[in-house]
Amino acid sequence: MRKVMIAGVGLTRFDRYDGEKGRAEKEFFDLGSEAILAALKDADMEWSDIQAAFCGSVYCGTGAGHQVIERVGLTGIPIVNVENACSSGISALRLAFQMVGAGIYDIMIAVGFETMPRGPIKSTSWPLWERYMGFNLQPAQYAMKTVRFMEDTGATEEDFARVSVKNRKNATLNPNARMQKEVTLEEVMASRMVAKPLRLLHACPLADGGSAMILCSEDKLKKKDKAVEVAAATLTSGFYSSPKVKGADHITESANQAFAQSGLGPEDIDVVQAYDTMSPAELWDLELLGFCKKGDAPRRLREGHFNLDGSLPVNTDGGLMGRGHPLGATALAQCIELYRQIRGEAGPRQIKNGKAKTGLAHAMGAGPNSGVVILKR
Repeated sequence: MRKVMIAGVGLTRFDRYDGEKGRAEKEFFDLGSEAILAALKDADMEWSDIQAAFCGSVYCGTGAGHQVIERVGLTGIPIVNVENACSSGISALRLAFQMVGAGIYDIMIAVGFETMPRGPIKSTSWPLWERYMGFNLQPAQYAMKTVRFMEDTGATEEDFARVSVKNRKNATLNPNARMQKEVTLEEVMASRMVAKPLRLLHACPLADGGSAMILCSEDKLKKKDKAVEVAAATLTSGFYSSPKVKGADHITESANQAFAQSGLGPEDIDVVQAYDTMSPAELWDLELLGFCKKGDAPRRLREGHFNLDGSLPVNTDGGLMGRGHPLGATALAQCIELYRQIRGEAGPRQIKNGKAKTGLAHAMGAGPNSGVVILKR
């Protein structure tokens, strides 16, 4: 398999584009096409250079990618729509990575976009009996897993609040993040209970947005200075077992596959984009991905290891907690943050004095799915 390089990236601001309270009104096809045009400019390429596209979204309906690309130009290329819950964007990127790596195409684009529904969002990925009990509403499902995590590791509600505080602070350094105001530990702990022990400020805000990444073979790369390679892109699904049964975890499996594919290990990674749709998830994510021993993530968080100036910065752009979560666009936004950190282009949130050389992004989706991408310079 040949090397797969990142030619360029594009990202919109994540926000509510509903035309209310002075906000702009935009649809998913506006946001997706905006991200594509930004990626083309970043790559110093024309749309005619793109040979195929994978488009990730969840709530945008049939043929959404075609509607996005129609705004850029219909040139007859293959357009494949990818729906894989919150893993849609990382699934689209993995497919493009495989196509370019295999030599089927030289230049491809992965696009993610979403305009989110309002109010509680139910999922049909849970068995019918669990839906009747309300488990398919994310706070309820995460609350049960959080209680188990607390019992197994000794983590506290305050630890989860610290994740929210850290990520909201990082988001204020990211002009594309939805949340531009810091919160205190006291504010998080005083926010209303949603599903015990999870409070409102333990949850990520939904958002609308678009993201795009152009992948190419090494010989097609135009920006050769500080070039960034996609070293691994993996995707796993769940195992046939109950959460009560101890055994293989699909998150750990996707990470292990990515480390094997890239030839790197957890100790080689400079920056991590963890999947913090609820703040406790960042902590168990880091443990399941292999960056912490079981039960050690809360302690390392308290000691500052995951801060911008820590030994392993996590969610440097605010993560889902601060950046916001437009389902189809989120995973590519995570990878774009790694790309900018590795190239030293992250501005005031830049880590390690611009010397970061590797990064790992993880996204989860209902099903379940788990996708991991590793980038390196």
